[in-house]
Amino acid sequence: MKTISELLAATIERALPVVRGVTDDALTAPTPCPEYDVRALINHLFQVVVNFQALAAKQDTDFSETPDRTAERDWRESFADETACLAEAWAEPGAEEGTTGSLGLPARTVGHMVLADLTVHVWDLARATGQEYVPEPEVVAELGPAVEEMAPQARRYGAFGEPVSVPADASPFARVLAVTGRDPRWSRR
Repeated sequence: MKTISELLAATIERALPVVRGVTDDALTAPTPCPEYDVRALINHLFQVVVNFQALAAKQDTDFSETPDRTAERDWRESFADETACLAEAWAEPGAEEGTTGSLGLPARTVGHMVLADLTVHVWDLARATGQEYVPEPEVVAELGPAVEEMAPQARRYGAFGEPVSVPADASPFARVLAVTGRDPRWSRR
C-alpha cells in the first residue's frame, strides 16, 4: 500500500502542468464545480493545500478565509511550492497515524480527503480550461473505495454533490467523479 505522501507526489506531478497551463484570461471561466469559477477554484485549492499541510502535522486549521492567491504575480510557482510542502508534510513520521486536528478523523482518511480534493479539482481545472488531465491509475485505485466511504458525510457537509449516473463500462476515474457529483462528460460550452 502506497503512503499518502507517495500518492500525493504522483498526483502533484500530473497536476502541476494543468495549473501552469491556466492562462490569466481563463480565470473567469466556469468549472464543473458550480460554485467556483477558475479563479475561485484555484484559490480554494491553495486553501486546501496549505490547510492540509497543518492537518498532516496534527494542527488545527482555519478554512474560513480564502485569499486571492491568483492576484500574486507568480501564483503558479507558489502553487508548486505549496504542493511540494504538502507532500513533505504527509511524509513526516506519524502523519498517517492517529487522528488529525479538530476534524477528529483518522489521519489516513484526512489524507484521502486532500488526495481526492487535489485530483478531482485538477480535473475541474483541466475541463474548464480545455486541457487534458489523466490521474495516476494507482491514485484512482486508492480513491475509488475512499471516496465511496466518505461520500455520505461529504454530501451532508456540501463537499460532494448528488451522485451522477455513469454507464456500467465507465472508467474507474469516471466513477470517482460521479460519486463526487461531477458529470464526467462535462465540457466547456
